[in-house]
Amino acid sequence: MMVADYPTAKSTVMEEAKRKIKVTKTTKSRLSELDFSNLAFGKKYADHMLVADFDGKEWKNAEIIPFQNLSVSPSNAAWHYGQAIFEGIKAYNDQEGNPMIFRPYDNYARFNKSAERMGMPEVPEWLFVGGMAMLIDLDRGWVPSNEGCSLYLRPFMIAADEFIGVRPSDTYKFAIINSPSGPYFNKPIHLLVQDKYVRAFPGGVGYAKAAGNYGGAMYPTMQAKKQGYDQILWVDGFDYKYLQECGTMNVFVIIGNRAITPDLTNGTILAGVTRASVMDVLADMGFEVEERPISIEEVVTAWKEGTLREVFGTGTAASVAYVEQLDYKEHKISLDTTKYAVGAEVIERLDAIRTGKVEDVKGWNYRI
Repeated sequence: MMVADYPTAKSTVMEEAKRKIKVTKTTKSRLSELDFSNLAFGKKYADHMLVADFDGKEWKNAEIIPFQNLSVSPSNAAWHYGQAIFEGIKAYNDQEGNPMIFRPYDNYARFNKSAERMGMPEVPEWLFVGGMAMLIDLDRGWVPSNEGCSLYLRPFMIAADEFIGVRPSDTYKFAIINSPSGPYFNKPIHLLVQDKYVRAFPGGVGYAKAAGNYGGAMYPTMQAKKQGYDQILWVDGFDYKYLQECGTMNVFVIIGNRAITPDLTNGTILAGVTRASVMDVLADMGFEVEERPISIEEVVTAWKEGTLREVFGTGTAASVAYVEQLDYKEHKISLDTTKYAVGAEVIERLDAIRTGKVEDVKGWNYRI
């Protein structure tokens, strides 16, 4: 669905969602326990969650319930074979204190693309978008207004068959949980260019937001953190030189008046919603935005020649994260992030749109 269809779709989708989703409110809110001035990322959860079941033919039992544990069999297929996908989305308060979801239809489309790749059923619009809007409306008091904070939304789907034979599950569980969160990174980051382990190959699931992509990255990331790095910057698995993405982010390199980000052609990189937003914002700022293969050698050369201005990561959780140190073999690229004028303006423009400080001419916000 195109962004321009939001206003028409909203009323129809919400009507269907309200018909199909049962609401059971909590009898005791935990909101008073939340310290909005001290929010970490992903550690606190709002009062309610959305759950639904796929029975092999249709989605049913859609309900918003008090946040609670799920009961799952030890023979659940997701534990054994990794049929699990998720999304990351954020909601912000506008200047009047009303919540808005940032680009939910883009995440909705990507979620179903991931589902297809993992042999899972498509989630209908009324459940994903309409259910999310209903959930945020119920938990609107949990949306932070502090600068740099947001309500982080985690829709996910897992296999639900209680069967350990190797085949796609017939049944599935879909859920959305909400987490009032602060910044993912609270300081500029250090990246290690990983030239031994590989995140994804063409024909694989690199473009999908599949849980296994992150599981496979855990060990190399642990090793990098032992060396003092915050994240890995992955390169391709053939030449071991073309930039891919970071562990939790896409990557942008500013060289002169060009903003370069790796292209999505090979299906090895996640098509980030924040990435797409930043590309639009950079174009509005007058930059030549290039989606193309970019090698680590090109970055090193630009640094040596003095034309490398900035490197930053972009993602829903991380938003825009400045790279202070980028290490590749013997090359130690140090960058003065206090002079990051490009990244700073990108953040300012994005935040203004997401919080309603400026008119949303791009139609990115879904108002609750």
